[in-house]
Amino acid sequence: MGQYLPFICLLILAALFGALSFFASGLLAPRRPSAAKEAPYECGIVPSREPPERFPVTFYVVAMLFIMFDIELIFIYPFAVDREFLGWYGLWEMIAFSVVFFAAFVYVVARGALDWGPVSAQRRLESALSAERTSTSTIRRVGLEGRPELADEDAA
Repeated sequence: MGQYLPFICLLILAALFGALSFFASGLLAPRRPSAAKEAPYECGIVPSREPPERFPVTFYVVAMLFIMFDIELIFIYPFAVDREFLGWYGLWEMIAFSVVFFAAFVYVVARGALDWGPVSAQRRLESALSAERTSTSTIRRVGLEGRPELADEDAA
């Protein structure tokens, strides 16, 4: 137990220093509030409008997908390091998790949850798979304005 005494003393001193600093700053700091000090600060840009009441749901979907990708990478790492110890069971568990996660990711992308913009409505899956959709109806040609010879070749 004696070998841990320096560590315990340092831990106590660090906690005391933090508590005393916090108490001293609250006691000694000047209190002169103003409208400029209470305004939100975003990199020096003065906000021109009030922030929206709620974040869009797509923000949370992207955040959850990011966390799921991290979990998947953490789940794959032990198998990559010690494949012999985990064996076939580890491989099938990793594949099952990846398949379920990938299916959920494809569903989210197909529903249009990752479409950013002022109005992003949920798309129906049937509209993405309709027979009326062709490469000429879904791909917009850009940069052909003012170049009639290329526009005529592309239309043919």
